[in-house]
Amino acid sequence: MKKQLFTLITFLFITGIAIAQSNPIITEWIQNHSGITGRHYVQGNSTPIIDNVLANVQSIDYSTNWVYVTATGIPSYITGPFLDNNPSLAENQNAIYKLPLNPTQNLGSTTATFGGNIGVFINGVSLFDYRDGVAWNNGTNALCGGPGNPPCPGGPQATQNWNRDAIPAEMNGFDCVKAHPAMGNYHHHQNPSAFDLDLLVVSDICTTYPADGLYVIDTNTHSPLIGFAYDGFPIYGAYAYANTDGSGGITRMKSGYSLRTITTRANGPYVGQIFTITNGPNSGNQEIMDLGYFREDYEFISNSSSDYLDSHNGRFAVTPEYPSGTYAYYTTVDENHNSAYPYAVGPTFYGNVVGSSVNAINETTTNYDSSLAINTFDSTSLNLVIYPNPSQDFIAIQSNLLDNNLKLELINEIGQVVLESRILQGSTLSVIETHTLYNGIYFLKASNNNQTKTYKLIISK
Repeated sequence: MKKQLFTLITFLFITGIAIAQSNPIITEWIQNHSGITGRHYVQGNSTPIIDNVLANVQSIDYSTNWVYVTATGIPSYITGPFLDNNPSLAENQNAIYKLPLNPTQNLGSTTATFGGNIGVFINGVSLFDYRDGVAWNNGTNALCGGPGNPPCPGGPQATQNWNRDAIPAEMNGFDCVKAHPAMGNYHHHQNPSAFDLDLLVVSDICTTYPADGLYVIDTNTHSPLIGFAYDGFPIYGAYAYANTDGSGGITRMKSGYSLRTITTRANGPYVGQIFTITNGPNSGNQEIMDLGYFREDYEFISNSSSDYLDSHNGRFAVTPEYPSGTYAYYTTVDENHNSAYPYAVGPTFYGNVVGSSVNAINETTTNYDSSLAINTFDSTSLNLVIYPNPSQDFIAIQSNLLDNNLKLELINEIGQVVLESRILQGSTLSVIETHTLYNGIYFLKASNNNQTKTYKLIISK
């Protein structure tokens, strides 16, 4: 009898671990098993500097109710430069994120998103909401809050009438991956893909400082799970199943918010007003306060179509990681793949906000090691985009989000490997300079531990 009881307890324990380890909030993080470190650009130098800080996620631990994600906040893709005179670089955050294993809907008054971290991407990089901490003070007829501006009335936690949207206001300070640091805390406010892959490119920073992003927008495939909000619900990229039951093909998820038809702002600047910044890193610059400059320029209009999101920027639907369905947020973009308000999560959370950053793990946990997991090979990791082709001075090789390193070999017509490169785990792009090669036909061989694929390309100068 004792032996049977012991066997039953052991079975239940192992079964509990197996169920827990199938939870995407445990299994979907990009865990650093190879010692990859961060890299960054400085202005005037397009050769990245290698940092002595581990990239991506270092450890995943879970208990009955919580998962703890230990991360530096540094991605494996290249960060910087930040051309708005931002003095910060991406710095080690030594973060431990505590998130609920079983998130729940908030059935009471909604919780507004707030300044600073409101979630974390699967590579350990911070997610911020739309704001940049700056607002309009109608009493002084000037901006308040944020670097270089006087404090807003009531202090930084007080509610203001007009809160500045970081996406249009801080565009010049984003790197190629659409992110920047706040006192060292590198973060995205928006869809974490490279500017130069958008259908309409609104920033030329990738031209001088080529980088990549967390994932590549693919209009034919459900976007990957790219993060979790502080309420524990997942965040996906820009495209998903057209219907919430997983049918209907793939379509772009659309924001339910649109610009209001106003020409004046009560207790705020008029639409189109030009404001000269007097302090801070952007002092002397003039900014036009068109519609979209402030969060309150938008209004939510409910749409019953399944590809339109709710007021939190999400919906309940079947996803690849949640075949039974889940509530999920989406990083919204417009038809040109430019970021669309409210960008990821917000302006309120769907769930109960119980996640946070903590200083230590104060309970007994089980460690999850993704290198020991049984993973099926995803052949889409070798579906590369190579451009330009024909090439003159360089080729850029873009992949889907990778769980492992991808080896790249450029081979000439007689079978010699003339150049080599890699796309690192958690990155999506490699740039190979070809200016030293002769004109002709070459072959790009991409391989990982499971499969190899070859592409034909032409060098023509």
